[in-house]
Amino acid sequence: MMKIPSIVPRVSLVLLGLICATMLSLASLRETSLVSFVTNQFHSMPLDPGGFSSLDKKGSKSSGGKDGTKRVETAKKNTAKEELTIKMEQPRNLSAARNKDCNYAQGKWVFDNTRPSYSGFGCKKWLSSMWACRLTQRKDFEYEKLRWLPKHCDVDDFSGSKFLKRMQHKTLAFVGDSLGRQQFQSLMCMVTGGKPKEDVVDVGFEYGLVKPRGAVRPDGWAYRFLATNTTILFYWSASLCDLQPLNATAFAMHLDRPPSFLRRFLHRFDVLVLNTGHHWNRGKLNANHWIMHIDGVPNSSTKTTDIKSAKNLTIHSIVRWIDSQLPLHPGLQAFYRTISPRHFFNGDWNTGGTCDNNAPLSGGMEVVKNESSDSVASAAVRGTGVKLLDITTLSELRDEGHISRYSIKATAGVQDCLHWCLPGVPDTWNEILFAQL
Repeated sequence: MMKIPSIVPRVSLVLLGLICATMLSLASLRETSLVSFVTNQFHSMPLDPGGFSSLDKKGSKSSGGKDGTKRVETAKKNTAKEELTIKMEQPRNLSAARNKDCNYAQGKWVFDNTRPSYSGFGCKKWLSSMWACRLTQRKDFEYEKLRWLPKHCDVDDFSGSKFLKRMQHKTLAFVGDSLGRQQFQSLMCMVTGGKPKEDVVDVGFEYGLVKPRGAVRPDGWAYRFLATNTTILFYWSASLCDLQPLNATAFAMHLDRPPSFLRRFLHRFDVLVLNTGHHWNRGKLNANHWIMHIDGVPNSSTKTTDIKSAKNLTIHSIVRWIDSQLPLHPGLQAFYRTISPRHFFNGDWNTGGTCDNNAPLSGGMEVVKNESSDSVASAAVRGTGVKLLDITTLSELRDEGHISRYSIKATAGVQDCLHWCLPGVPDTWNEILFAQL
């Protein structure tokens, strides 16, 4: 028999050693990869109290073993969730960043054949017939098809369902003059699509908005959408002053006090839209028997005896008061709406002034300037928590959208170049408001 050389056992031992070394090397490599994986997961996670940490709640080092494995798995899951959340929220965040510097008053009017969103024939429940131009002799309705396109803004298309969802369990209050009432009626038509709704109920009595005996109408209206518990109301306060009776006919017009209605019900509002402007003339004040007061006494200051200065004082006063109330009502969004422009040509409302143009955008279609045309309102809200709902300049381009000569109770030689046909320009005001809610 042939003898096996003695070198064979030596070779076998060498081979065995090499195999063992290789296995140990592989194990070390796998361990390094695992450490690298865990380290990468750690660095990809947010450093917050609830995230993955090398310290437990008591401040001692975390234990290893099964607990450490669970933490690694939790870290992986949290990281995956975080990445998914970032991907899902990215469009919203980009939109928010884009709208941060958005000026809704800057942009242009464009034609949109999907407009209007409701019918001037059909919205009889909410729309006063005197403002429903479809019910008049007017024949041209191109003004209904215009849409405002803000520049550098991402604006969500308005719909009644979106509005009600956004305003669920909330109350929106318009407080102002007849132009504020137009905006209120416009919004009611937009939200309902101009159709009667069985789940919309009159809740004016909750706010004292009932018609007094002998009065033509109540001081306002309030309606609630039962499905979402959303309330929309209007309160008539043409001057935004507190009016208190002095005698059977005259009223103290307190320039430095907000209307008592606001002081009483502000805590119930989630969104407030204020406006005033067109009742500030000597004829209106005399006809209403309003006597201007400051600090509780008749106004004797030469600085505020003229109407313009008195109006400016009131606007600044009520904005400051609302701003002082915002910390007490942290959920309240307050807006001051700039003045709605008049378009009387060749006279005023009582001196033969007209607005006969019916060609949309004959004076231009675009607003390029950044500053508001209503400098008083702009200055009043500056530095406060009250937002400016700036509609003046964009509305100045729409002189064809007024009632003009086409009122139901037309008077020869008298045109309405102040109020708007509905559907019409006030719908745009509400779209801009909706974009900021």
